[in-house]
Amino acid sequence: MKSVVRTLLIGLSAVAVAATVTACNSSSADTATTTSQAPAKYTGISLPTANLTWRELPDTGGIRVADVRGSITGSGPYEAFVKFPAGKDNPMHIHTSNLPTVVLAGTFYAVIDGKRTEYPAGSYYDLPADLPHLSGCEPGTECLLFQHQTDHFDLVPTEGKR
Repeated sequence: MKSVVRTLLIGLSAVAVAATVTACNSSSADTATTTSQAPAKYTGISLPTANLTWRELPDTGGIRVADVRGSITGSGPYEAFVKFPAGKDNPMHIHTSNLPTVVLAGTFYAVIDGKRTEYPAGSYYDLPADLPHLSGCEPGTECLLFQHQTDHFDLVPTEGKR
């Protein structure tokens, strides 16, 4: 009986070793095939912080932008970083397109229908088109936002109470 068990164990061990060798050989062949192919050409956008080009928007009280794709002041879609000076407030206004925004630094706020919501770093909001609101950056720390729209950016002042 012991010799039968021993023979089975030796046989199973041999099968396991053979399977491992086969797997290693096919893995090496796959690696050789993969590394011999030319790498795909990178066609995305790569903008490390040091490569961003910042410009101040005229008549905004110090708001600066760095366009990533398109232009926030252009006529089509865009993606841009936006810096608000600490304590900068915008008047009551609307945007004619939805405005998705990620807050990367500082605390941004919006006042909608008299209700104030604060958006600290790490927050996301998407203001619907034509929604009257106030917005701005809390005092103390500059706000850094990332915004994008499928059409141009606009800020249309409106009448309204805070």
